[in-house]
Amino acid sequence: MLLAIDIGNTNISAAIFAGKNIKKQFYIPVKAYSKIKLAEELKDYLEISDTVICSVVPKLTKILQKDLKLLTGRRPYLIGKEVLVPIKNLYRNPSQLGQDRLVNAYSACAFYSAPLVVIDSGTAITFDVVSKNKAYLGGLIVPGMEISLKSLGEKTALLPSIKLHEPKGIIARDTKNSILSGVVFGTAALCKELIARIKKYTGKNALVLGTGGNIPLIKKYSGIKIIIDRNLTLKGINLIYINEIKKRA
Repeated sequence: MLLAIDIGNTNISAAIFAGKNIKKQFYIPVKAYSKIKLAEELKDYLEISDTVICSVVPKLTKILQKDLKLLTGRRPYLIGKEVLVPIKNLYRNPSQLGQDRLVNAYSACAFYSAPLVVIDSGTAITFDVVSKNKAYLGGLIVPGMEISLKSLGEKTALLPSIKLHEPKGIIARDTKNSILSGVVFGTAALCKELIARIKKYTGKNALVLGTGGNIPLIKKYSGIKIIIDRNLTLKGINLIYINEIKKRA
């Protein structure tokens, strides 16, 4: 069995795979991570043979590598270090590209048809564009909705901090709901316009895939036709393991 781990800025997402099937899935908030919490999630899966990590948080990566070596007896593979994502990367400086974005592009190509755009709505919202020849072209990064809400609360004197949820309507009648409507509808409109502009390069028939915790809000309020695949990154990690690690062993 494989333990696939995606370390993001907010959450650690993980899945235990037997072949291409997910046997268990779990999440640990980055701020709440401990070896004890991880051990509790893995206690019934002692037959894990390998672990593959995709991470955008280097400090936490080192901690998990150490903890997983103790818990599983084997050092994890790190995407971007021990194993590379097998996709043509046209980024001007490939080393600057987050491995999660590259994994998403690879996974999208494997499970869907290109050309395509992947919207990953998490702490940040990333747009990753893949050509019809399945080459990674590049993309965009904008602040996520929760970051926007937090920034307004922290950087202004009179605006309150609020939690993200569905707005009641576009025209709000109090300050809290004005902030919520502005951020949700504004982000949705931004995504709609960016996708329209991207499709001028990729072609209007480019598939749009969505992943990340807040992607349902973007789909609902943008009107974009989005195929949501919440496990896109984890499925990509598992596929890289099957195609790039197991075949080498």
